[in-house]
Order: sequence, then structure tokens, then C-alpha cells
Amino acid sequence: MGQKINPLGFRLGTTQSHHSFWFAQPQNYSAGIQEDEKIRNCIKDYVQKNKRTSSGFEGIARIQIKKRIDLIQVIIHIGFPNLLIEGRTRGIEELQMNVQKEFHSVNRRLNIVITRVEKPYGQPNILAEYIALQLKNRVSFRKAMKKAIELTEQTDTKGIQVQIAGRIDGKEIARVEWIREGRVPLQTIRAKIDHCSYTTRTIYGVLGIKIWIFVDEK
Repeated sequence: MGQKINPLGFRLGTTQSHHSFWFAQPQNYSAGIQEDEKIRNCIKDYVQKNKRTSSGFEGIARIQIKKRIDLIQVIIHIGFPNLLIEGRTRGIEELQMNVQKEFHSVNRRLNIVITRVEKPYGQPNILAEYIALQLKNRVSFRKAMKKAIELTEQTDTKGIQVQIAGRIDGKEIARVEWIREGRVPLQTIRAKIDHCSYTTRTIYGVLGIKIWIFVDEK
């Protein structure tokens, strides 16, 4: 049987790097991971509540966390800044207050930076979100997948694979459908591959969306 592994973890130290940078003693390690998860969830919830359009689109590509003894730095890579708070410093301050409230660390400052992603549709998270939105609006899954691939082709990627699993189109039996365009060499470690798995709730049940994007080869 083919053994599946997360392409990001498989390439750590070669073409990929961690999304969280910090050091902890073994007994505090799990608390650190939970804290990261809390920060990420808190930011996503805030964006969901305060975004300007009602499209349900977050547009967050990834959230990087760097921790020092006295400082937690959070870098939000976002595809569409107008959906969020860029240019509104008050918004960033508000977000900082919100996250600070979540965990009660007195001795550590929190610093949030927002950076814009050049080609948002080259990011698997944003694409997965786009497909999820289409599926919620009852668009046929093949149409949604093809449209996502078209959007990616404009960003000069070398290949993309999209997979949707679950009760597609409300059918009784769950199944897996996938589509590939270009090359996606998952076995080649020097190939930089972006991956994300995303769950979306539809009226029939939960669907899982997985996307692999082959960016370039070193």
C-alpha cells in the first residue's frame, strides 16, 4: 500500500521550514503547541467576524509564530488585505488585544505583523477556501475544481492536484474525486510542494478538501 505522508513534514530542512519557531523544555512542549493552536484559532475567528465583505472568505495563506522569552511575534500572510484590516492600525491593535485576552501571559508581549502574499491563488489554503465556498453555494464540484485550477495556472505554478472527499453532491455513498494538472512529484524531496487539507461543512455533511501545489524545483 502507498504510505501517505504530509508533504510539508517530509521536506522539513530541505525546501520547507516550520510555521512555528520556538524552543521549549520537554515538559512544556505540549502546552506550547496548544498555545500556538489557540493563537491561530483566535486570529481566524477574529477575521471571520470582522471581515468587510459577507463572502465568507478569510484569505489567510498561513500564520507564522516566533516565540522568544519575552515576545511572541505572529506574522499573518494574507492574500486579500482589503478583506481584513491592513491600513487600519486600530484593527491590528484590536486583534492584538483579542489574542492577548485568550492566553493570560503577563510577562510576554505580543506583536502582530500582516504581510501581503504576492499571488494569493498560488496558496493552497486560499484555494481550498475558495472551493469550499463554491461547494456551499451548491456549485458542482467538478466546476469548482476546474475553476480553482484555472486560477492557479495564472500564478506560474508547475502543477496542482485537488482532491475532494465525502458526500459529494449530496450522494448517499461518500466517495473521493480528484483532478490533476501539470506535474506533482510528491516523491521528489527537492521539489517544493505546498499542501493543505481543509474541512468544510455542507448541508449534507462534512467534505474534506486536499490541495497539493508544485511550486518549483531546487
